[in-house]
Amino acid sequence: MPPESPFQGAALIKDQVRRLPDAPGVYRMVGEDGEVLYVGKARSLKKRVSQYAQGRFHTQRIAHMVHATRGMEFVTTKTETEALLLEINLIKQLKPRFNVLLRDDKSFPEILIRRDHPAAQIRKHRGAHSIKGDYFGPFASAWAVNRTVNSLQKAFLLRSCSDSVFETRTRPCMLHQIKRCSAPCVDLITTSDYDALVEQAHDFLRGKSRAVMKTLSDQMMALAEAEEFERAARVRDRIRALSSVSQEQSINPQGVEEADVFALHAEGGQACVQVFFFRAGQNWGNRAYFPRIAGALEAAEAKEEGGAQVDEDAAILEAFLGQFYENQQIPRLILTSHDLPSRTLLAEAFCIKAGRKVEIARPVRGEKCELVRHASTNAKEALGRKMAETGAQGKLLAGVCEVFGLESPPERIEVYDNSHIMGTNAVGGMIVAGPDGFEKSQYRKFNIKDSELTPGDDYGMMREVLRRRFARMIKEEEEGEASAPRPDLVLVDGGAGQLAAAAEVMADLGVDDIALVGVAKGPDRDAGLERFFMEGREPFMLEPKSPVLYYLQRLRDEAHRFAIGAHRTRRSMDIKKNPLDEIEGVGPGRKRALLHAFGSARGVSKAGVEDLMKVDGVSEQLAKRLFDYFRKG
Repeated sequence: MPPESPFQGAALIKDQVRRLPDAPGVYRMVGEDGEVLYVGKARSLKKRVSQYAQGRFHTQRIAHMVHATRGMEFVTTKTETEALLLEINLIKQLKPRFNVLLRDDKSFPEILIRRDHPAAQIRKHRGAHSIKGDYFGPFASAWAVNRTVNSLQKAFLLRSCSDSVFETRTRPCMLHQIKRCSAPCVDLITTSDYDALVEQAHDFLRGKSRAVMKTLSDQMMALAEAEEFERAARVRDRIRALSSVSQEQSINPQGVEEADVFALHAEGGQACVQVFFFRAGQNWGNRAYFPRIAGALEAAEAKEEGGAQVDEDAAILEAFLGQFYENQQIPRLILTSHDLPSRTLLAEAFCIKAGRKVEIARPVRGEKCELVRHASTNAKEALGRKMAETGAQGKLLAGVCEVFGLESPPERIEVYDNSHIMGTNAVGGMIVAGPDGFEKSQYRKFNIKDSELTPGDDYGMMREVLRRRFARMIKEEEEGEASAPRPDLVLVDGGAGQLAAAAEVMADLGVDDIALVGVAKGPDRDAGLERFFMEGREPFMLEPKSPVLYYLQRLRDEAHRFAIGAHRTRRSMDIKKNPLDEIEGVGPGRKRALLHAFGSARGVSKAGVEDLMKVDGVSEQLAKRLFDYFRKG
């Protein structure tokens, strides 16, 4: 918390300016209760911050931000580049509401050629580069990387199995039979030949695809001339697999080996950034982002120290880029749809992070310009679809408000359902929906823990789920946390009984400001004949073709799908459990030895004490324990 000041808003900022140095650094605007409103960087803190004290604002948003300021914090840096890097880190950490925020910063999948094993492994990877090997990416989706890995296996015959599987193989697996692995596990290929395949795969993924294809073509021709037609056919199949990696991409520029292309389209207070990834001269996919821009940008409101007005869209894209590469691999070339206001500074910061030269450019002609134009078209179309969906969603939520008599359209709807088979592996599911559709990152599953519940007691399960969910919400609200936001509407799958169970829990917890609705399926579970239950109202139905009814059906079906999926996962985990895991003294090594000796847990259960003692690592005491375990009761 900054020290208390008798001033606030513009007066406070004006007071701070008098003591600021004419040096680069980062500033933070702080509101009530220590909330960080905005993080910015400056070449000169004194000049930059003084602009806020002038009281002339281009937008109401900036005026509101300045008015809400109750304190400021400053960090000076040696260079403006250091200030930029610190600004990016603080925005990612603090998520101030007046900054442009990247709402989806998950890492992208990559291809990894592991080098920490005598027989290198090719596989999909996501996350930190903590494994020794060569990383290739990013790919826009798991589907894209899986497809490419499959094609590379056909082309280079590299193993994808885990080390434990590799070490225990005594004969080739199915992948070798279908010509997707050279079977180094059973020495069907020499170490030197396998290493040569690994290097070919490495060269291909590094962009030397033409050289690799020529080498394979020459090899095929030589084998054909030597009348080794079967081996020549296998090389031909590898060439075809490599060709498919390139041909299946939608755009493959000739003059761009490694680049990320960013294009922004903003409209109606919303923005879309479309990102295309090009590696090894191939298009490895694209993804659309919808950053939170909170109206006009502060960077566009104020003038640069040189006096030029900053383009708002360019400032949005620049802020997005800084956050995007906080956790992503930086390519050698970044192409943008706008001329970034601090392009040189951002490139310098990226050079420091990547440890090599990084170029940021806005092409105006040629092939690179066409790539940016294509990305811009996709950004505009994606934003149009998003805005159409948001508009339709708003109308549906307004309809929900009217149907259930709410004070305003709900911002957060939570839907609950249970899933079990005869009371076993019982799981409760919670899904969340709002103005932006389904919020899948907010979904939660609840493994039913109450051992006193009668198996199959749906009411008891619902009570446990809701009690755990809302007791935690109350606790976190008391502690001043917002990690469990309060819903405006709760839907439970079921009729009057489930509604009564839910209402009982809410009354016990003192939560009386959340609307509760029970959704009962129609006769024979027919969609369109659902009945809705609310306290103080008679059960009612909606018009069969009502858009609101369809929307509520989608919510209920999504909750049902999620609960069933969680139940199946838990059930499959139980099925896979090995009884040996429950026996004291049987660790991974002894378990492996027992299964190797007897073939399965069932084989172990039939063995006598003397047979068990013959297994390496099994003492007489452990053998008796194993024998008694399988014969208890």
